[in-house]
Amino acid sequence: MIYLKTKDEISRIKESNQIIAEVLLHIRDFIKPGISTKEIDKEIENFIIRKKAKPAFKGLYGFPSSSCISINDEVVHGIPSKKRILKKGEIIGIDVGVELNNYFGDSAFTFEVDTVSLEVKKLLKVTKESLDLGIEQCNAGKKLGDLGNAVQKHVELNKFNVVREMVGHGVGRKIHEDPQVPNYGKPNQGPEMKEGMVLAIEPMVNMGSHEVYIANDKWTVKTKDGSYSAHFEHSVAITANGPEILSQLNGV
Repeated sequence: MIYLKTKDEISRIKESNQIIAEVLLHIRDFIKPGISTKEIDKEIENFIIRKKAKPAFKGLYGFPSSSCISINDEVVHGIPSKKRILKKGEIIGIDVGVELNNYFGDSAFTFEVDTVSLEVKKLLKVTKESLDLGIEQCNAGKKLGDLGNAVQKHVELNKFNVVREMVGHGVGRKIHEDPQVPNYGKPNQGPEMKEGMVLAIEPMVNMGSHEVYIANDKWTVKTKDGSYSAHFEHSVAITANGPEILSQLNGV
């Protein structure tokens, strides 16, 4: 069931998302060769706790860490590890959820580790652009197919592919709510977007095939062909004045 939020609830969801925006800005300085993903996760957890909030992912469905950290061919849900040390030329997707006063936020960003190739830079650029194009569709009366089609069209025009198995979702009183938000689709199809919806929109884009599989750890989703994958996500409210990006840092 799709739950429409009041203006007050959207404000509370935004408070959670602003903490994520702050932590993702904070963690940039830690993204460098030689640091472990476990160290990054611990810094994220401590930052969230200092804000009097809770890491929403820790323990969710049994997930062991406060953030999902996915590197190179890992699409999403990577588990932070002391053994996973960042190297120059890699990309690292960091997905963070926060609970504050019983309302949730969800956002993700893919970072470069030092210098990456031009083709990888293009992957990140196109994925971020596809997120922006999807957000532009977040107006009352539009359909979720319009959103997914905007993402898919831009990605495929640039010779990349969107992951089909993993989708975005509603967010608010729970970290995962209805509706599902695919990153592909046909215009004017799917559920209608309405004022009061809050959607976590999260394109996952592969340099190669769209096909993925789940690794032996039962969590990490990886590309089947070993190609790099990028992931960007914002929590977005549909308002009378159009889309409001709740996880974008105020004033930035």
